[in-house]
Amino acid sequence: MKSLKHFRKFSTFLDSAKNTHQVPVKLVTSKQRKFDPIPLPHRTISEPKGQDLDFVNVAHSHLIHSDWTKLENLASGLTSLRVKHILLKIQKDYVLSLEFFKWVELKNPNSNTLENRSIVLHVLTKCKKFKSAESILRKLLESGSVDFHAKLFEAILLSYRMCDSSPRVFDSLFKCYAHLKKCRNATDTFCSMKQYGFVPTVESCNAFMSSLLSLDRIDIALAFYKEMLRSRISPNVYTFNMVMSAFCKSGKLEKAVEVLREMENISLKPTAVSYNTLIAGHCNRDLLSVAMKLKTMMEKNGVHPDNVTYNALIHGLCKEGKIREANKLFSEMKRTGVAPNVVTYNTLINAYSQVGNSEMGSRLFEEMANNGLKADILTYNALILGLCKEGKTKKAAFLVKELDKANLIPNSSTFSALISGQCARRNPDRAFQLYKSMVRGGFHPNKPTLTLLVSTFIKTEDYDGAMEVLKEMLARSITPDLGMLTEICRVFLRCGREGAIIKLLQEIEARRLMPEGFDKTTAISSTERR
Repeated sequence: MKSLKHFRKFSTFLDSAKNTHQVPVKLVTSKQRKFDPIPLPHRTISEPKGQDLDFVNVAHSHLIHSDWTKLENLASGLTSLRVKHILLKIQKDYVLSLEFFKWVELKNPNSNTLENRSIVLHVLTKCKKFKSAESILRKLLESGSVDFHAKLFEAILLSYRMCDSSPRVFDSLFKCYAHLKKCRNATDTFCSMKQYGFVPTVESCNAFMSSLLSLDRIDIALAFYKEMLRSRISPNVYTFNMVMSAFCKSGKLEKAVEVLREMENISLKPTAVSYNTLIAGHCNRDLLSVAMKLKTMMEKNGVHPDNVTYNALIHGLCKEGKIREANKLFSEMKRTGVAPNVVTYNTLINAYSQVGNSEMGSRLFEEMANNGLKADILTYNALILGLCKEGKTKKAAFLVKELDKANLIPNSSTFSALISGQCARRNPDRAFQLYKSMVRGGFHPNKPTLTLLVSTFIKTEDYDGAMEVLKEMLARSITPDLGMLTEICRVFLRCGREGAIIKLLQEIEARRLMPEGFDKTTAISSTERR
């Protein structure tokens, strides 16, 4: 076999790429580009003789007459050779081929060798029965050993001419690897296909790019896109949308916009997904003015904004505290007939809660219910947080009871909001009880929640409570806040509890949780001077 050296360059490159700048303009020289595909191998098979021939003829007769009862009597005589020749005789009938294949799987699965499975794959893909082929491939690939994948490609390759097959058989293999997120195997298959003059369909390439993006292999997805172009695989709208998404995720927004222009240059009409990808990308980078211009461009080009468009813009505005502008878009959304969804309401309710306007949050909650939308835990958490920020802990507790009626389970954010409410009312004991309930429920408090608890105990001059929470932080390997630790040292020194401070600092140091900028030596020497 001719060396796969050139194609393995791309394969190795996919594994090692760190950023898109590493993608070479040309992976091959002009000389290499003119290579001739390796001729497909042709495996000759010996015709069955004697008892094997008799068995094949009799079984074939039973099959074409759908006499499965008589075929049952032959099950004990199945061998891989006999199964292969039967499959070759009936290969023009994909229904019968698949039925026989499944029957052999039940009666004598060892007779269905890799070669015989390849024959069935050829039959199915040639007849464009790709779902059935992928079903067989999935079972094969999910159970295969490390070296199995090379053997499978070789088995398909060697039986290709024997079955007068279609290139779609290799495309199905590549696509199946892509769907299973077996990126290394997909890459190897892509390279091997090209060696024999085959290229996958754009749909299969899209499946591979989608898997790479879902695995956050952004740079590799962009590298593969360039290889698609070099292989003269024409991208479609879905391809371009994924390329824009990859550029947006990697922060290369200008390149993402260039892709949109590329689409227009080749007369491909961008879809709502195309514009939404760019709008979300710019909103995530706080470039709201550009995002709004993209929405305007979208409308001018006859593409109507949908709830994904509005949700991205409303979220971006709320993140920057521009709730009035967000509310204007919300009104426009409803006016133009785009129905807000749970995400829209949650974003606005959370924004109003963050600024302490629980009344507006409650109005939106009612509107949401009137529109037939079911609130989720994020909705309730946002409402609870808003009430707790205003110290309305009784109303917040009532909402927590409502969770059970709504078949929702409180999570760590629910408890954190309730704890913050009790802290706002300077009730650290009740807040600490909620913290204990949170831990019993299997939830993990974060650093801001514990820091708030310590701070509240200090404000109420309950220094033992503050110390207890601080020890909880250390037990969870959370580094104390610098300002908080400084304050604790100060108040404990003022109370004459130098020993407790020395012991605390020694424990923090032993756990390697000392906050950056805190000078332990200075703190201890200060206590000794007292």
